Amino acid sequence: MSYRHMRNWHKWIGIVLSLLLLLVSITGILLIQKKNFTWIQPSTQKGAAGDPDAFISLAQVCAIATSQGHPDFQSLDDIDRIDVRPGKRVAKVRSEHHQAEIQIDLVTGAVLSVDVRRSDLIEQIHDGSFFGNWFKNWVMLAVGVGVIFFVVSGLYLWLEPKARRRRRAGIAKEIS
Repeated sequence: MSYRHMRNWHKWIGIVLSLLLLLVSITGILLIQKKNFTWIQPSTQKGAAGDPDAFISLAQVCAIATSQGHPDFQSLDDIDRIDVRPGKRVAKVRSEHHQAEIQIDLVTGAVLSVDVRRSDLIEQIHDGSFFGNWFKNWVMLAVGVGVIFFVVSGLYLWLEPKARRRRRAGIAKEIS
């Protein structure tokens, strides 16, 4: 491939990659900072003192979450996952819808927090799954391959003129 063609490919792939890398970089920065901003991820509350023997059951956690009248927690099908933090004696119940989260005290069963957890949405945008599995599996794969091409072509575009000058200098010495 000629130097001119490589520059052209490098330029156009760079333009497309820059938009996708900007999206990945911004969401990555937000994910790194998620614990510092409650707008992104609610702070983990702390439950009442008690041993794990005193913890309420998983069935009780689910019943408490679905009894709150929250539109995103109407049935067990609305619960995406439950994140249990034994050290803080809290269960974070996450909704399948709208990034809702309810934090429940594992000792008393009290609801400690009802909030929006935007970090999951930001993570879906970051990994491409927000746009669909085809985007995550193919476009993000192409981004990775494109970054490798971008690095290799950038090195070529940087080193080729230096090598060309060195070859010319060597030919000039042979002639003189």
